[in-house]
Amino acid sequence: MTRRLPPLVALRAFEAVARLGSVRKAAHELGVDHSAVSRHVHNLEAFLGVRLIDNSPRGSEPTPEGRRYFEQAALAFEVIAQATEALKPAGTRGELNFWCVPGLAVRWLMPRLNELEALLPGLDIVLRPTDQPPELTRGEADVELRFNPRPVTGVRYEELLSPRFFPVASPAFLATHGAVTSVEDLAQRPLIHEESREQWRRWLAMAGLDPVPPLAGPRLWYANVAIEAALMGQGVTLVNRLQVADELASGRLVELMATDIHLGAYVVQTSAERWGEAAFVKLRRWLAEEMRRCGDN
Repeated sequence: MTRRLPPLVALRAFEAVARLGSVRKAAHELGVDHSAVSRHVHNLEAFLGVRLIDNSPRGSEPTPEGRRYFEQAALAFEVIAQATEALKPAGTRGELNFWCVPGLAVRWLMPRLNELEALLPGLDIVLRPTDQPPELTRGEADVELRFNPRPVTGVRYEELLSPRFFPVASPAFLATHGAVTSVEDLAQRPLIHEESREQWRRWLAMAGLDPVPPLAGPRLWYANVAIEAALMGQGVTLVNRLQVADELASGRLVELMATDIHLGAYVVQTSAERWGEAAFVKLRRWLAEEMRRCGDN
């Protein structure tokens, strides 16, 4: 019996659009022009005789029929990826060199290493917390997770989450210095910075402070170190929920004021030539799903 299969290149384009919610993001992932992705999706709809994607100012969303078809198509691609991995000879276990910004690596990724190892059973995870970007195209690292990286030729990326950033302090600090009731008040408190004072300067400006006065306070380079200083009652630092969910839940840190400010996005990157490898596809999907579950973007 002859199987009546759709054009696989069109099916791959549709799966990427439905998963990412954007024709442009799908085009970036597939390494083609967005018009080509749109054409592939239209060709698939014509082949099937049913509309799969609705486009709106909010992005590209599957229709009910498209959602059902996407779930099956994504499963089929996963089965193919697993079958491909299973064909590799035994004893070829390798390493996944994973570079990550220190604050996220220490406070969010390390507690999930067991989950990551279960996700990628054929690989030894080598996690390097660092703020130095690797040469991905030269194999210095396999994958990188960074905040607001600059585009690099030969490197492909996916934005995972644009988290809300907000100021926090310890109850002991607030007991000594009093409650913070305004942005002007906040700017006068002891502020804890990372490698520079630019993050706080941007945040205060986006919160409505104009002009932003000269800022003081220690520069501690890494988010995890700044958070530890805040826990010790040494000042106010900027965080997102991925970094301090446990501390907020336990009351060891307290969010100051009610704000909704986003300073950028966490991005996962690999070399363009390795973008489609099964391990990296699984890793990207896991990171995106886990960050959305934990964050409050």
